[in-house]
Amino acid sequence: MKKVMILGAGIYQVPLIKQAKAMGLYTIVVSIKGNYPGFSLADKVYYEDTTDYETVLGIAKAEKIDGIVTTGTDVAVITIGKVCDALGLTGLSFEAAQIASNKLLMKTKYEEFGVRTARFRKVPFDLDVIKEETAVLHFPLIFKAVDTSGSRGIIRVNSYDEFASAMAYTQKATKLDYFIIEEFLEGDEFGAQAFVLGGKVQFILPHGDYVFKGDTGVPIGHFAPYDMSQDVVDDAKEQLEKAVCAMGLDNCAINADFMLVGGKTYVLELGGRCGATCLAELTSIFYGFNYYEKLLLAALGEDVSFESRMAVPNASKLLMSDKDGVIASQKNNNTPHENIVEVQFDYQVGDRVSKFKVGPHRIGHVISKGETLQEAVAILDGAIQNIEITID
Repeated sequence: MKKVMILGAGIYQVPLIKQAKAMGLYTIVVSIKGNYPGFSLADKVYYEDTTDYETVLGIAKAEKIDGIVTTGTDVAVITIGKVCDALGLTGLSFEAAQIASNKLLMKTKYEEFGVRTARFRKVPFDLDVIKEETAVLHFPLIFKAVDTSGSRGIIRVNSYDEFASAMAYTQKATKLDYFIIEEFLEGDEFGAQAFVLGGKVQFILPHGDYVFKGDTGVPIGHFAPYDMSQDVVDDAKEQLEKAVCAMGLDNCAINADFMLVGGKTYVLELGGRCGATCLAELTSIFYGFNYYEKLLLAALGEDVSFESRMAVPNASKLLMSDKDGVIASQKNNNTPHENIVEVQFDYQVGDRVSKFKVGPHRIGHVISKGETLQEAVAILDGAIQNIEITID
């Protein structure tokens, strides 16, 4: 029986763990302690920090694993690179993982390789230096912690008066003594899922994003296909392939965030893993294959094909709370429907939840499909209206 190590035990790793079990794999799940649903599904659990790559590497060697993978989180990617390099497993390299896990390294590579991206500056947590370094940038700006995911430590800044509070917000989210400030791009945010294997991009699936407008834009859902002209599609693919080359990404899933400005694609960032917020499901439904299975097969070094002739429109949105509190009741009033793919509650009655600000504050999701995107979206919106969640 082959052994696969899955980093993380949260809601976005659960489908990956379940798929590994369905494939007859021995699952070793690594995560810090907490109320994470993946623990109960695993064959073996190690309560370790997934960012502690030396400790995880020691476990991987002792267990003689055949593959290592995650989905939906950036924080574990650097550890995957470390283990893959040390054990000769299939996956992105440690160097590429470091670039993918640090927005400063990533943006620097983009500039070096001519990838279209927003202008930026690296700055320390010093107000005087910040004002001097950003004098050449135009408002509005974005303050970004470079070592986080899930939109943590990212905030829009509209004037110098907001610098102190924004700096404090970003500093709270990072372990580093610096961050980056970049120009805020005004346009339409969208993304793409992709996979690069053996130095070749296997597919690129552009998708639209539903975005929550808080301190910064936070994706709360996605849909495919995304209505773009062929020129824009070609430009997005060109920028993605240039970014993949710049970062040295190979043998891994790609989660890309883009901004469409004046008909041109700007690369916000690329992650060396599959996206969160139902993006693995979006890919699976659209192409008609099980993307979780593909991720696992690739990590194990097995032959894997991403060929598909399907293009099934689908859409998804997160369920969210508009206040902090405790779930008093939750009910799905939808009758079974072939195009309501999934309604999922992340918590039980009595659990405490947070007012939505960033991705991890989600409390569930709904996924739909249809003959057309319009039908899929209509079914999605109708299904959400038939869900009752009371927060006290």
